Formats: sequence, C-alpha cells, structure tokens
Amino acid sequence: MPLPQNRQIRLVGQKIRQIRKSRHLTQADLAARIGVTQSDLSRMENGEYKVGLDALFRILQVFELTMSQFFGEPASHEPAAPAFPDEPELARDWEALSQDARREVREFVAFKKLQGEFRRSLQSKVLEPEPSRSSEPGEPGEESGGGAPARSSEDDPEF
Repeated sequence: MPLPQNRQIRLVGQKIRQIRKSRHLTQADLAARIGVTQSDLSRMENGEYKVGLDALFRILQVFELTMSQFFGEPASHEPAAPAFPDEPELARDWEALSQDARREVREFVAFKKLQGEFRRSLQSKVLEPEPSRSSEPGEPGEESGGGAPARSSEDDPEF
C-alpha cells in the first residue's frame, strides 16, 4: 500500500537530512551547492516543502548517489572509499585525505563526468548530417528553387 503523500514528503526530507548530516554538511553548505536558500532546504527537510525533481537531482549529484541508492542507503552510512584494486597507492592517498579534500575530489570527478557528457553531446551534434539540400543536376553549389548563385572569391573584393 503506498504511503500518504504528506508522509512521503516528510520521509524524503528526513532522508536528505540524514545523509547530509552523515556527510558532515551543514544546511548552508548543501543549500549553496544545490542553489536554494538555507531556509528552503530546512523546510524541505522538515516536510514543509515538496522536494522538486530538479532539486532532488542536484542533491543526488552532490551526494553522488543514484535515485535507488538515495532511497536505499542507510541513514548513518559514511560514503565508502572508492575501490582502486589496480592502484593501491591511489587508495592509500584517498584514505589520507580529509573529508573536505575528499569532497573536492568528488566535485572534480562530477565536473569531469559532466564535461565528458557535454563533449560527447557536442560531437554527436557535429557528426549528425545537416538536413539535405537538393541540388539541381549539373549545378553544384546551388540550392533547388532558383536561389541566388553561389558566390566565389571573385565576387568578394576582400579576398
């Protein structure tokens, strides 16, 4: 049986608060990272405001969680150190970092992921063929429909 809506809103807010505290973030820290005021975040955590999907996705990005991890993660769970089976030195370096330094590394990794996704989306747009223009047979460079003839460098005195 599904939970009543008010209870769902409170549970989401409580989950945000529990994870935020387990990661040693203040309301002000998290609010600044997700682009809301501290008072709005407080109201979300108290179940007074619904958490919109856009805000929830920003929160998940800060916590580096998927939606299923968010709803399944134990409240007091500390984020585990990343596994580096092929690079034990990297694992030791990670363990030596302060919580703030780890947060910065996570933010940088999230940034690099977004940067890669952005580049891939640009590449896919560049690789997509432009809408085809039909040319008259024997008339390269002219669009069908009798438009103006293609210009050459001879037509432009600046060349």
